[in-house]
Amino acid sequence: MQISGAEILVRCLQEEGVEFVFGYPGGAVLEIYDAIFRQDKFKHVLVRHEQAAVHAADAFSRSSDKVGVALVTSGPGATNAVTGIATAYLDSIPLVVISGQVATPAIGLDAFQEVDMVGITRPCVKHNFLVKDVNDLAATIKKAFYIAQSGRPGPVVVDIPKDVTQHRAEFHYPDSVHIRSYVPATRGHSGQIKKAVNLLLEAKRPFIYVGGGAVQGRAEAEVTELVRMLGVPCTNTLMGLGAYPGSDSQFLGMPGMHGTYEANMAMQHCDVLVAVGARFDDRVISVPSHFLSRPKKIIHIDVDPSSISKRVKADIPIVGDVKLVLRDMLEQLKQSGGKPDAAALAQWWKQVEAWRGHNCLLYTPSDELIKPQAVVQTLYEVTGGQAIVTSDVGQHQMWAAQYYKFDRPKQWLNSGGLGTMGFGLPAAIGAQLANPNAQVACITGEGSIQMNIQELSTAKQYHTPVKVLALNNRYLGMVRQWQEFFYGTRYSESYMDALPDFVKIAEAYGHIGFKVENPSDVEPVLREAFSDKLKERLVFIDFRTDQSENVFPMIQNGKGLDEMDLPPHMRDIQQVPFENNRDYGNMC
Repeated sequence: MQISGAEILVRCLQEEGVEFVFGYPGGAVLEIYDAIFRQDKFKHVLVRHEQAAVHAADAFSRSSDKVGVALVTSGPGATNAVTGIATAYLDSIPLVVISGQVATPAIGLDAFQEVDMVGITRPCVKHNFLVKDVNDLAATIKKAFYIAQSGRPGPVVVDIPKDVTQHRAEFHYPDSVHIRSYVPATRGHSGQIKKAVNLLLEAKRPFIYVGGGAVQGRAEAEVTELVRMLGVPCTNTLMGLGAYPGSDSQFLGMPGMHGTYEANMAMQHCDVLVAVGARFDDRVISVPSHFLSRPKKIIHIDVDPSSISKRVKADIPIVGDVKLVLRDMLEQLKQSGGKPDAAALAQWWKQVEAWRGHNCLLYTPSDELIKPQAVVQTLYEVTGGQAIVTSDVGQHQMWAAQYYKFDRPKQWLNSGGLGTMGFGLPAAIGAQLANPNAQVACITGEGSIQMNIQELSTAKQYHTPVKVLALNNRYLGMVRQWQEFFYGTRYSESYMDALPDFVKIAEAYGHIGFKVENPSDVEPVLREAFSDKLKERLVFIDFRTDQSENVFPMIQNGKGLDEMDLPPHMRDIQQVPFENNRDYGNMC
């Protein structure tokens, strides 16, 4: 029996076990929406902006092990989705984004709401398709899901002209996919793994650097076993938070521009570095030449061969699924019977503890002004460290990453690569739908939240009781910080002089709103927000925070990992050569 292209698409999504499709209807996809109306196997979530549809689908995927799905119409619907697609691409998130297109006879004729979606998205997708024949539709959708989640994950766009959704064909969904030119790596080379094991056992100052690839690859158990078996310090990148427990003593905090003093110093001064699903990006190591100015051997494990030696040359490259590679590495370690150099390791830990002893995240508390760091710390305590936390981008993002200790993967959802403001709220909605019994908190700023604040309406319609914590200092905080440091405190267009009453906005959408101005009210309000009484309600809390607070440590552009701007209590650290096994800091 022949069915329409729209019905074929819906059947494909059902075959893939899709639970939610996040989208917004329009003329080019009305056949699809009519087919969705006539089925009950998956739910459609009507967002208020297409960018939010992709962010919500993205977070649904990030907080689960499933592919996120978004559906948008042609023209502006499709272009509005591009920011979300690029966000997922930079963070390697498996998505299938279905966009409507004008009918095939009209393509290329500047038809109403026609855009070249394949051309526009080519630089920011893992792959994209334009389906011109209804007979190709089912096989294309099967390929899209396979490509999105295999190898290095990423977003796949399927552009479907309206007439293809109307044409009819027999439905047959392939059982498997074979793409001759696309064969993702799985197992790492055993010889390279053996070299890595030997190098680790010879190391005097080993360090393990874990990125988002370990989170996407669900390699947390293997990462944890390796770190503990070797007894070495480790760090998780912004995207890797949770891959190794943040509350464990072997974890030194996040590295990079706003990483901890001890993590950055260990990265710079280790002699053997194991990079697991991490890509040495500029916000982590800053300048490659400075990073490599201290001799070190680098073992780089990644499923994507193009990520290896991209910015920093690896001495031992291992291409493969990080989970499988780590399993093989652990097995070879056990079979070798070798042990790390205990004396050297003890000396290394002595140095690491000296760095950690400076307590670089210490800040000055206040009885008069709300410190943003204190809000995040209190959230951690109130939620017992168990919440799924989404964030937007800016100072609040860094404080969330620094002060909430993430102990499991897929607990921290953030736009790390693209740095997308407006990500937090729709991401929280997607995460709540994927994890209906979880506590979900969105840490945002007064600037970021206004970029997709209309999604408070979506949250009301679909009963997603997320808690929104706006760290409101009336400034675009990170912009203000850079203007203070690098532009002579000329705060050009970073001050928001006309902010709305967020409590009234929350109430207007049918939610609960609080404004908190006194430090003593932070904990009581957070406890009320997460109480059983408000368990089923979205609560928006407008925290009026200290306007002058800055994020420390900080590495300026062009500086090295050991050239941090440090918080006030650390600025008298003496610069002493590391070889003397004394503290090695930098006056800033």
